[in-house]
Order: sequence, then structure tokens, then C-alpha cells
Amino acid sequence: MKSLLLVAHGSRRELSNKEVRRIGQQIENIAERNFLSIRCAFLELVIPSIPEGVEQCINDGAKTIIVFPYFLSAGRHVSEDIPKIIKEKQQEYPDIEIKIVEHMGAVTGMADLILQHILEN
Repeated sequence: MKSLLLVAHGSRRELSNKEVRRIGQQIENIAERNFLSIRCAFLELVIPSIPEGVEQCINDGAKTIIVFPYFLSAGRHVSEDIPKIIKEKQQEYPDIEIKIVEHMGAVTGMADLILQHILEN
């Protein structure tokens, strides 16, 4: 029983936050039964926070939480901040597996997807 936690930065611009939630909903629509739940959480400025997002997944019944950093590059947030927050939650819940996967910019095929988008527009 695993959940997906889509983690974004968070923005004062609510349309940006809605875009992240919309992506989460689109993933949920095509993920079928791969996940118990798909949640969004934000590093700053917006709720739920990452710790709150982890809590939501646990409350959903997840025994494994896949954390997907919705970031294009591996800056400080991806390489330090998110892992630190997740490590703290992992210590709080040692019986729950919390795994951070590669950030969005490192996804295999990203260059192909970008080029396809450019060529279509």
C-alpha cells in the first residue's frame, strides 16, 4: 500500500499552486491502482507542508510513500532541504518506508518530451 507525494516549492501566486495540484490530479487519473493515494505538498508558502503531506499519506494507510520532487534541477531544495525534512519524518515513523525518487528534471526522456513539445508548438 503505497502513496505518491508530489512535492513542489510553493508560490505566492495561487495559479502556480493550482497547476501543481492539477498535475497531481492528472497523475491520479492515469495511475489507475498503482497508488493508494496521490497527494501534493509544498516546501514553503503553501499548505500542506511536506511533513503534513507525509502525515496525510500515512493517514490514508500508506506503508510506503514515494516522494517525487517536482523541480527541474537538483538545487539546494532538492539536494538538501527535502531530504532533511523526509529524514526527520522517517525517524518519526520508522515502520513507514519513505523513498525520495529523482526530481522531475532528471526523469529519463525529459529531453525528448521537451523537444516534442517545442516541435508541436
